[in-house]
Amino acid sequence: MELSDRFNRRTTLTEERWNHIIETHPELKEMLKELEGTLQDPESIKKSVYNGNVVLFYRYYEHIYEGKYMCVVVNLDNESIVTAYITDRIKKGEILWRKS
Repeated sequence: MELSDRFNRRTTLTEERWNHIIETHPELKEMLKELEGTLQDPESIKKSVYNGNVVLFYRYYEHIYEGKYMCVVVNLDNESIVTAYITDRIKKGEILWRKS
C-alpha cells in the first residue's frame, strides 16, 4: 500500500510490515486510518538517534487510551514504514519538523 507523508513523499506499507505491526502491536489492527493521519498531519517529526536515515512521525490522538501518541517509523532510504506503535511521550532526538 502506498501512502504519502506531510511533504507528499511516497511511503510504502508492505503487507509484511503491516503484519509485523499488528502482531507486535495488536491494538493498531483497526487504526490504519490513524497511521495514515500520523504520516499526513504529524505534530512532530524527529530523526532517529539510532539511524540517521530513519524518521519518527508523531501525532496525538485523544481517543487512543484517553490520550496517547501514535508513532510511525519510516526508513527514508527505501521510503517504507518500518513499524508503528502507541506511546505516551515523544522520544528524545533531533526535531526535523514541528507543527506550528
